[in-house]
Amino acid sequence: MNLKLIGAILVVAACASVGFGKAAAHRREEKLLRLLINNIEGMLRELKYRISSLPALCRGVGQESGSEISGIFLRLAEELERQIAPDAALCMQVVLEREGALPKSVHNHLLRLGECLGRFDLQGQIDSLEHVCRQCREDLDKLNVDRDTRLRGYQTLGLCAGFALAILLF
Repeated sequence: MNLKLIGAILVVAACASVGFGKAAAHRREEKLLRLLINNIEGMLRELKYRISSLPALCRGVGQESGSEISGIFLRLAEELERQIAPDAALCMQVVLEREGALPKSVHNHLLRLGECLGRFDLQGQIDSLEHVCRQCREDLDKLNVDRDTRLRGYQTLGLCAGFALAILLF
């Protein structure tokens, strides 16, 4: 097989993988925002109908759904129990530093959530959780605007860029 043909195929595949990777990252961010909204709604239900300690609240929400976000809530509960004078914002930062690769919007919403946990009375807590949930919904709505067109565009752009580079280089 001709070496130029192999090179062209590799260039096209590399560029296409970038486009498809961008589309996959977009889908992952949507999925994580939906999961975060569901977990915050679970916290709201728990706070409105039962008053639990903050570690118990985080553990209960984390155990409800088996997902990436629920793992963060379980680790947050562990971190809150380990601290002598727990500060939810600091504990959330520690958990997110260990977590690593989360989309920026999800990371920021989790930091805001950590800042509002345990700082207010019950009604203030509920109000701040509802505010974070509204912000998550707004970000999710922004991601869903022309979603299919955008995802096809990422994929098509990756393929076209690969073919254009292959033509130019070989």
